[in-house]
Amino acid sequence: MKVLSVMIRRRYREGASIAVVARELGVSKNTVQRHVPVRERRDAAAAARLRHRSRAEEPYEKALRAQVVGLYGSGMSQQRVAATLGISVGAVVARLEPSQRRSRQEAARLAVEQQGELLPQAEIIAQYVEGATVAELGKLYGVHPSTIRRRIPDDLIRSRGHASRPRTRSRRVLVDEEVRRRYVLGESAYALAREFGVSTHTIRARIPDTDWRGRPAGEAPAPPPRPALPRTGGSRMVLTLSDEEILARYRDGQSATAIGRVAGVDCRTILRRIPEAERRTHLLAQRLNRPAPDVDADTIRMLRARGLSWEAIAAEVGLSAKTVRARA
Repeated sequence: MKVLSVMIRRRYREGASIAVVARELGVSKNTVQRHVPVRERRDAAAAARLRHRSRAEEPYEKALRAQVVGLYGSGMSQQRVAATLGISVGAVVARLEPSQRRSRQEAARLAVEQQGELLPQAEIIAQYVEGATVAELGKLYGVHPSTIRRRIPDDLIRSRGHASRPRTRSRRVLVDEEVRRRYVLGESAYALAREFGVSTHTIRARIPDTDWRGRPAGEAPAPPPRPALPRTGGSRMVLTLSDEEILARYRDGQSATAIGRVAGVDCRTILRRIPEAERRTHLLAQRLNRPAPDVDADTIRMLRARGLSWEAIAAEVGLSAKTVRARA
């Protein structure tokens, strides 16, 4: 540990940063800080600030700062400025004054405007007039539909309820006489509706009731009568144990779960075979299934006086440690 401390201090005094020393020696930065005196760290921080201030007065730094401010003021984002000058985004931010930096809302608005300027407005309008929707154009150009909407004149905007694209299926003119004649000759209302591109209700409205082959309008069809199913009595499960044997086992002290395990059924099936008056309460069943040993308080105190712990007494008398403490 002493050798490590000497190596850390030597490298730090040579000018290496805490992160560099930690990376070279394979330790954490907190370990490096613990081995470097606080006074040396303060002096190094003050020297770094002084170097930073003196570097800001150099001609190269002044020229770089002027380029960053000029490009950022022209509307470029910090990422584009960094890519143009070949520096990091942090270096761009460090060379901008807080008053020169744009807010998030302003940066987002400017980015949308710049992206919108690159969109071909004439091409967008032409595709919209041909039938493309705003959502489809937004997907095509990778922008929000509202961005597309702002680039289309208001007089060209279609209402939402009307489709702009031509119908793929031609719709014939509906002639009442032709519909009646073809229906009387035997064609169905469904076939006529498909051919004319309308619903069957439209075809039905043009055919007199006297010629209509279906039921009269407004009359609902009567549901067919449902055949009555013969009622059969409920069948009872046949068990390997008779009801008398189940009751005898239950009276002898066996639980419904134990009897059901023997019969291969659930305990609720066993309880349904036992009369209500014969069923035991939960507390009585608990006492019957887990009988407590007859151990009085004197016996527990005597074992306690011999130096046994509560757990040892509980193991000897067959009770839990909590029960032993309660009986003592």
